[in-house]
Amino acid sequence: MKVKSIAKLGAVAALATISLAACGTSSNDNKAKNQTVHVMETSALASMDNAKATDIISGETLNNTGEGLLRFGKNSKTLPGLAKSYTKSKDGLTYTFNLRKSQWSNGEKLTAQDFVYAWRRTVAPKTSSQYAYLYADIKNANAVMNGKKAPTALGVAKDGDYKLVVTLAHPVSYFPTLVAQQCFYPVNKGAVDKYGSKYASNAKTNVYNGPFKLTSWSGTSDTWTLTKNKKYWNAKVVKLQHVKYSAVKDPQTALSQYQSGKLDIISLSGQQPKNYKNNKEFHSRKSSRINYVELNQRKDTMLKNTKARQALSMVINRKQYVNKVLQDGSTPATGIVSTGLAIRDGKDFAKEATVPSATDYNLAKAQKLWNQALKETGRTSYSLTLMGDDTPAGKSATEYIQSQWGKLDHFKVTNSNIPYKTRLSRSQNGQFEAVVSGWSADFPDPITDLSLFTTGNTYNNGRWSSKAYDKLINDATITNANKPSARWQNLVDAQKVLLKDQGIIPFYQTGMPQLVKSKVKGVVYFPVGANWDYSRAYIAK
Repeated sequence: MKVKSIAKLGAVAALATISLAACGTSSNDNKAKNQTVHVMETSALASMDNAKATDIISGETLNNTGEGLLRFGKNSKTLPGLAKSYTKSKDGLTYTFNLRKSQWSNGEKLTAQDFVYAWRRTVAPKTSSQYAYLYADIKNANAVMNGKKAPTALGVAKDGDYKLVVTLAHPVSYFPTLVAQQCFYPVNKGAVDKYGSKYASNAKTNVYNGPFKLTSWSGTSDTWTLTKNKKYWNAKVVKLQHVKYSAVKDPQTALSQYQSGKLDIISLSGQQPKNYKNNKEFHSRKSSRINYVELNQRKDTMLKNTKARQALSMVINRKQYVNKVLQDGSTPATGIVSTGLAIRDGKDFAKEATVPSATDYNLAKAQKLWNQALKETGRTSYSLTLMGDDTPAGKSATEYIQSQWGKLDHFKVTNSNIPYKTRLSRSQNGQFEAVVSGWSADFPDPITDLSLFTTGNTYNNGRWSSKAYDKLINDATITNANKPSARWQNLVDAQKVLLKDQGIIPFYQTGMPQLVKSKVKGVVYFPVGANWDYSRAYIAK
């Protein structure tokens, strides 16, 4: 059977291209001599180890320097990647991927063994991959991750050099979308062995199999460069010679560099979207990213108190923030699942799984709940530090939340805005009291967001836990895996449990306003996953 579109539970907003011209239709006659695009990022590149990278900027870079079995295409359908075709058994438990002949950027042959090695490496406990949970549906994955079985027990095997066989623990309707994710990419064992602890720590300590290779990155620099990978199996379609990234935290600096021609693609913030919304180079995109507040519920009795968490959510006026402060197309979050991510029978999951009291603004009720929480925990006052990124967006979020929480009596909030990479590390290690986090859906199914908050999940930084929630996610994943209606209801009920107990505090769904030079054609934007694909882009004359 040839690679086909995903049998998916819902639909996601259609993939968009920056240019009106179709991808891949450019000719040499309308291409500029210099095929380099300069792109702004809000933070520095954090990691190029596909088993350990957790952020969207790393994901975007990995998506353009690597490729998995499948890749995303229009309307979130999967397209052939390194697998030219695949078959699925009648019981849905076995996938066989037929690989094309390809090679790494160092000229070495890429085979099915590179996938076997990579997947075993990701689930091995010593790797400490936060994305390993996405492997849970593969046979023996959970036992491997829990240290009960060796990585070699994972349900993945090679059948010769160009056939990969994957055995699942149970049917998974969205499995093809998983293998398109960066954490399922192949890894060159020779490179890992050669560089050891320095593997993927800079541009030179890695090898690549995607449209581009990383040629300039020190591991800590605010700039990094992608160069066309001539060893890529489909290099003939890649027009750009370079993609040059710059981390620019100040939006006015970015705008100045855009106006002077130093940057071709920039993000807008503050008053910029309002000022440029009528400009022909302005683009406002839908995002699947939800920003939310996590509260560290490990030991603090106040943060473990449901009424306190409910009060902290209820005192935030989300509509005021997106309409008066951001003004960039962002919308109030109604849960952890973004609007438009999954639609079934004409119903948007985000709307069907709401708990209004968990995200509505009600100062009087919030104050009452707060007073009750103080009394129940034996306090007369309370203080905490709210952690966030040191980017304009990060500072805007923490400052606004601080002003809203300041409305509660006997409550003092101190803000701590730190570099993005540091914030990620401290969040993962539980070194926070409250933190503004964000999550972008990896694939078009509610489980991509909801699975984060199961007990023990490595992304559940606040350590909220609910047996009822865990059971609903388990039922959706295993018991009702082949029963779409029941599975959908499991997921709806799960989000409602999360919201009623205020396991997290949903804040807003990110808008993505940008300015893009009209000469830049064919860049592809995905609302889910790594967001950007430059493999078909080019610079017009």
